[in-house]
Amino acid sequence: MKKEKNIHIHQGKSTRDILDPGQVLLNVGIKPGDVFLDAGCGDGFISLEAASLVGDNGMVYAVDIYDKSLESLEKEIQNKKLINIHLMLADITCKLPLDDNSVDIYFMANVFHGLVANNEVKNTMKESLRILKPGGMLAIVDFKKLKDTPGPPLGVRLEPEEIVETLLSYQLQKPKIINTGPYHYLVLASSR
Repeated sequence: MKKEKNIHIHQGKSTRDILDPGQVLLNVGIKPGDVFLDAGCGDGFISLEAASLVGDNGMVYAVDIYDKSLESLEKEIQNKKLINIHLMLADITCKLPLDDNSVDIYFMANVFHGLVANNEVKNTMKESLRILKPGGMLAIVDFKKLKDTPGPPLGVRLEPEEIVETLLSYQLQKPKIINTGPYHYLVLASSR
């Protein structure tokens, strides 16, 4: 059977200049000692901020399918002499080499709309729930559905309520929507 071509290309521009990682992670509730997974980390600007917030007793897994993204991040990690970021060249729609119940926060920024467009939500959600600790947090940042703003085409953007509906269908609890800048929103939900 021939695999259908993906509608949406996952690799895009960095949002480093339009998304404040400190503010986003403050809203997520990251704390020292957390295990944080940045799914589809891109150039890793959020992973770098997370590493400073989880501290020496925490860990950040920066996961991306594009080796060029991780190569760029690796240079920054070396320059900053960080020891609490682990780079992982992997596809988040497949099984990741992590134990069950091993992650406090499963985070994805500017990724979920592409998963929906390419019909990849089911596998990604199954895997994120496998590795999230009970009571762990799934955090999704995505582009607001506004005309003439940075981001993917308007047709693939999602309203935050659409993400909430999806998360509820996977039995995630207490989803909430937080405005996180002029172009983005954050949806948070905890696992059982």
